[in-house]
Formats: sequence, structure tokens, C-alpha cells
Amino acid sequence: MAKSRLNELFEKELIIVSLGVDTFYQDMKKQGFSTIHVDWKPVAGGNEKLANMLSLLE
Repeated sequence: MAKSRLNELFEKELIIVSLGVDTFYQDMKKQGFSTIHVDWKPVAGGNEKLANMLSLLE
């Protein structure tokens, strides 16, 4: 029987992408996982009103 594409995915190396949570990145790295960290924060610290005002400047 042919393998499904989903099953093939689980046979490949897992690479974890951590978006903004450095402690999660560090924990995964310590456990030996291939990990990429993206230093991301929401626009205007997550303040929706301020983010909308900043979008008018673009």
C-alpha cells in the first residue's frame, strides 16, 4: 500500500519555528530539536488602536 503524504511528513526531520517566545526556543534547542527563532513582537505591543493609527502612516 502506498504511503499517504501525511505519513511521509512524519518520517522527515522536524524543524520547529518559534515566533517571539525565546524560552520556548531555548527549551526546544536544549532537547536537541532543530529550531529556528524569529524575534517577533506584535505591532504597537498588541495595542490595536495604536496599531491602526500607525498603519495610517505607512
